[in-house]
Amino acid sequence: MKREVPGNCPICGGETKVTEIHCRKCETTIKGEFDLCKFCRLTEQQKYFVEVFIKNRGNIKEIEKELGISYPTVRNKLDEVIFALGHKVEKPAVNQKEILEKLSRGEISKEEALKLLNE
Repeated sequence: MKREVPGNCPICGGETKVTEIHCRKCETTIKGEFDLCKFCRLTEQQKYFVEVFIKNRGNIKEIEKELGISYPTVRNKLDEVIFALGHKVEKPAVNQKEILEKLSRGEISKEEALKLLNE
C-alpha cells in the first residue's frame, strides 16, 4: 500500500510540515522544517482529477466521458483544484454564443446549457 505524506492534518485540517527526512541507502537523517509541494495539499479526488485532466490533455469532452460527469461538473472540479493550489478563481462571464454552439453540436445537453446560461 502506497503511503503519502498528508498535506493537511487529518484531525484539524491544518497545514502539515515534514520535519525529518531519512535516506534508506546511507542511513543519513536530516532534521528541519520542510514545506510540501502544492500538489501534496490536494485531496486524493483532486489528484485523480488532475491525472485524468493531464492524460486527456485538457480535452473536456474526454474528461466528461472518462469520469461520467457533465461539462459544468468538470469546470467546477477544475476550479476546486485551481483554488486548492492557491490561485484565485474568477468566474468568467457567460459566453452565450459559445454555449449555444456547443448545444447545437451536441457537446452539451439542453439541461447543461440552461445551467451554464444561468450561472
